[in-house]
Amino acid sequence: MNDIIWKLLRQHISKGQLIGFAIANLIGLTIVLLAVQFYRDVRPVFSDEESFISKDYLIITRAVTGAGAMMGSNGEFSDGDIGDLEQQPWCRQVGQFINSDFAVDAQLGVGSGHAMHTQFFFESIPDEFIDIDPAQWGFSPSKPEVPVVISRDYLSLYNFGFAATHGMPKISEGQAEMLPLEFTLSGNGKRQVMPGRIVGFSNRLNTVIVPEEFMEWANQNFGTGEVQHPQRLILEVNKPGDIKIEQYMDDHHYEVAGDKMSSSKANYFLTVISSIVIAVGILISLLSFFVLMLSIYLLLQKNTQKIQDLLLLGYSPNQVSKHYILLVVALNAVVLVLAIVLMLLGRLAYMDMIHAFGVSGASVWVAILVGLLIMGAITAGNIHAIRKKIASLWLHEK
Repeated sequence: MNDIIWKLLRQHISKGQLIGFAIANLIGLTIVLLAVQFYRDVRPVFSDEESFISKDYLIITRAVTGAGAMMGSNGEFSDGDIGDLEQQPWCRQVGQFINSDFAVDAQLGVGSGHAMHTQFFFESIPDEFIDIDPAQWGFSPSKPEVPVVISRDYLSLYNFGFAATHGMPKISEGQAEMLPLEFTLSGNGKRQVMPGRIVGFSNRLNTVIVPEEFMEWANQNFGTGEVQHPQRLILEVNKPGDIKIEQYMDDHHYEVAGDKMSSSKANYFLTVISSIVIAVGILISLLSFFVLMLSIYLLLQKNTQKIQDLLLLGYSPNQVSKHYILLVVALNAVVLVLAIVLMLLGRLAYMDMIHAFGVSGASVWVAILVGLLIMGAITAGNIHAIRKKIASLWLHEK
């Protein structure tokens, strides 16, 4: 019986219209999936986030000028400067770098009786900016061990400068974290030796970071007691590449450490371009949705008399609409599968270039989930429109 109903209803189906819908929807959905996947694959190239520090941050200092240096300006940030930064819409929070107000002497053992002995310094930032294993971070005076995060440049200077010219062994990051480290703190008429431990390395922070609670304890015990104003700030921002941030920094003569602004702007533009491409793909998909709906409405209009006759014979609206729904579901399913295949083929075409930057690429499941959601929404809209149209014919007959 279902075959008979379908033979009656399919007579006016335009294969050209359905193929046009399928092609348009396939193009739109493929653009969306490929844009989502490409964005996820290449974003690590621009973001280059470090494991121990929170993402979307900037480190700023005051620009050093010749006149300022001659007049003794130390480039400190006042409370008003910090308050103004906190009021900016792109700024989530501001953290201050605290400097050590005491003398530090460090000794690092590098094996076979060799030891590296040098004067040292510490800085700290609030713990909420640090993303590191809590078991490796923190400080307690009852168990005085100082965990530190150091610049990766320091290790390179040792390996390719000091060690190469003094016949000492080169060390890897993993070995450096296991080497014995000892700090001698002195000041305010006091002196104390305590062990240290390297727990991480930084590409962007050209300094030595220690826990904030240790810095407060050490400055209180060994420092001069003078009030310190920060000379560097760390900002957590909403969109690091936002042009408003760069304009603010230029207007206030602030400098951003490293190449964070450049990479952030590249990441920002990548986000904007990807959003535009995704919007275009969604627009094409929506247009194809309306093309299909127009085709379905024309088909229903041509079959109005047959549908009304079937309803008068006792067939329910669900029985009549089921055939059109199956047609739409099958067509959308084919489009979804083909779009996923085209997305995977397109991804293979650019992955060699991505691998050249040392990035392995992201999972494809997010893009596939996006495709499922889009096609699910389109299919649900098609089904609702078909049922509504046939229900209106049924009510008209009643």
